[in-house]
Amino acid sequence: MTGPAVLEMRSITKTFPGVTALSGVDLTVRAGEVHALCGENGAGKSTLLKVLSGVHPHGSYEGEISFEGEPVAFRDIRASERRGIVIIHQELALVPHLSIAENIFLGNERTRRGRIDWNETLRSAGRLLGRVGLPENPATPVAELGVGQQQLVEIAKALSKEVRLLVLDEPTAALGAEDSAKLLGLILELRAEGIASVLVSHKLDEIRRVADTVTVLRDGRTVETLPVRPSPDAPAGLSEDRIIRGMVGRDLDQRFPERTPYEGEDAGRVALAVHGWTVHHPADPRRTVVDDVSLTVRRGEIVGIAGLMGAGRTELAMSLFGRSYGRWAAGSVEIDGHETDTGTVPRAIAAGLAYVTEDRKRYGLVLGDTVHRNVSLASLPGMRRRGVVDELVERRVAERYRSTMNIKTPTVFEEVGRLSGGNQQKVVLSKWIHADPRVLILDEPTRGIDVGAKYEIYTVIDRLAAQGRAVLFLSSELPELLGMCDRIYTMAEGRLTGEVTRADADQETLMRHMTKSRS
Repeated sequence: MTGPAVLEMRSITKTFPGVTALSGVDLTVRAGEVHALCGENGAGKSTLLKVLSGVHPHGSYEGEISFEGEPVAFRDIRASERRGIVIIHQELALVPHLSIAENIFLGNERTRRGRIDWNETLRSAGRLLGRVGLPENPATPVAELGVGQQQLVEIAKALSKEVRLLVLDEPTAALGAEDSAKLLGLILELRAEGIASVLVSHKLDEIRRVADTVTVLRDGRTVETLPVRPSPDAPAGLSEDRIIRGMVGRDLDQRFPERTPYEGEDAGRVALAVHGWTVHHPADPRRTVVDDVSLTVRRGEIVGIAGLMGAGRTELAMSLFGRSYGRWAAGSVEIDGHETDTGTVPRAIAAGLAYVTEDRKRYGLVLGDTVHRNVSLASLPGMRRRGVVDELVERRVAERYRSTMNIKTPTVFEEVGRLSGGNQQKVVLSKWIHADPRVLILDEPTRGIDVGAKYEIYTVIDRLAAQGRAVLFLSSELPELLGMCDRIYTMAEGRLTGEVTRADADQETLMRHMTKSRS
């Protein structure tokens, strides 16, 4: 059962020059409660967490914060952590080349007589790993762990600081189904120990699975706080549609746009054909990561690829696009019926391929540069005038996409790193649409963005298919594949294991194909 209020944030208002990010926000979290915080990108969730943690220090905002019944005025992150408030961000704060134990106690070292006590460090780390269910040697470098395991290390790190309130920002965004289930199970175990959690997530099914209460933010204001279930052991009584209505301010009658068919003369013609595509691991040529894959995508068609984490979806996509992953071993690519050399990224682009990466911040954008320069990145040769990029043309192109893609930015000269995740993804899509590709490979195109922005992205994808472009759609979210795709291939262990038409597809059928092992 949940207890008294452990955190109370009252009338929190935070402004930046020309922008009110938070306006009178209230949030109350009780001991032993999993409290979900929902809202569209730009609703104010991240700003509220920064106020709570001390990133925005006391005095830079209006309002009051009480923790465990006492007023608090955090000046920095260390101050909030000393009180037992630990925030685990979506971008994990681990040092890859240090060991698990070193990461857990970084800045909080176990010492003896002025020196690090390595025996105690390893022993304590081992106990914490046992507590979070991670059976790894504490001396293992973090770089050798998967993303799901790294999330558990972050939680072990939080537990080492005697956490009283754990805040998780999109903790399962980069995880597969198995790792997500394990992490959510751990959150419930911590709840049973009396540790309160704030869960920020766009995955509403996960919120219904583990949260007791949900607070919805919209446009920097608290819209409502609702119970998800009448008691911790009861099933969720709050529907996803009800949460969405609070987030977007209206009923979202359809999660996916109605498909617009392509009616060109070449409708049904194969735009992309992959034959016998085989790729080896970049560091271990004996390991095959993509194994004899053959597939087709027709003009105006959206074809999905489903698979669990490690199935080889991203490896396939990156290797097709300029062989930017792994060591090519065999296979060929045809575009519009002609065998095509896609051996480098420039050749792939010239052949009409585009690739929207699953990691937009690392591979898809130059975060420190402006919106207009990011939009033009894949099309610079076409913007040259006497060997120099014509900045007027570059600006006009960006302004056009700002309008047609509904990119919410005060100006195209805004730094792209300042935009919300959904608007960043629209910039990535604008970049590739302007390159005028015949085939788009979309890898997790809606990862980490809210339901309202997702619908806008889906609408863009549908519009591209309606224009006759072929779309290869990779996603770990089966409902969006079922809602968007005409056909769906499944992958496991680097191989295609099935092909299902839209009419015959459901989650159970796809999962059965996705879990096939080598015979």
